[in-house]
Parts: sequence; C-alpha cells; structure tokens
Amino acid sequence: MRLGKNAKVELIRKVPLFSELKKRDLEDVAHIADEIDLPAGKTMAKEGDRGREFFVLLEGEASVTRGNSRINLMTKGDFFGEIALVTKMPRTATVTATSDVTVLVITERDFSALIKRSPEIGRGVAHALAQRIAPELPV
Repeated sequence: MRLGKNAKVELIRKVPLFSELKKRDLEDVAHIADEIDLPAGKTMAKEGDRGREFFVLLEGEASVTRGNSRINLMTKGDFFGEIALVTKMPRTATVTATSDVTVLVITERDFSALIKRSPEIGRGVAHALAQRIAPELPV
C-alpha cells in the first residue's frame, strides 16, 4: 500500500529539519519524496561516505552501526540523512536494512532544485538548522 500525499506530509512534518515549514511547503517537499522498497541487507548509508539522500523508514527495520558496533535499531517512523540535504558532511554511521523495508527518499538534487524554486522552504530549513545547532555553540 502506497502513502497518499497527506500521509507523506505528516511524516515529513515530524522531521526537525522541516518543522518550520508551512503546510504548502511541506506538500512541496512531500511531492519530491519517492516511496521505494529495498531488500534486507541493503546498505542505505555508509559511514564516511558523502550523504546524498534523506530517508524515512515506513516499514521494516534497519541497523545503525558505527565502526563495528551497533548503536541503534531503526523502526517505522525513524529517519536519517536529513542533514545530507543541506551539507556535504560525510555519513556518521552505516544504516543497513535488517528486513525488507519501505522508505521515503528525498535526494539532495531534488531538494536543491526545490529550494531554488521556493526560497521560503530554504529559509524555513535554515531557521530549523540554526535552532538545532544553537545550543551547541559556545556563548
């Protein structure tokens, strides 16, 4: 069963990076999110690689490892890679499907094109990023 537009919007709304966006802007982000199925064992992100996609896990489970240690198990509704949409930072962990999974994926390329068409989305994302990093900055 595939998600409708409203279900995609509600999932995207829960991502801190998009929390400042208005409903219409969330709909635009949802429009570029593709729903795909991946098999168990598929590596969705590899530690040290440059991230180019953002994922929301819709079904299934995925293991998060750093080095040789498992640090988390992701399940329905969990997401990763949102910072990859706006930075060129390397992945900080490897994420591998431990079962067949269904994910929403937004590529850096599609997101960059969306921001160029809609500067309001870019401002909302920048504001959310600033709020996220502000507590970590020295006074």
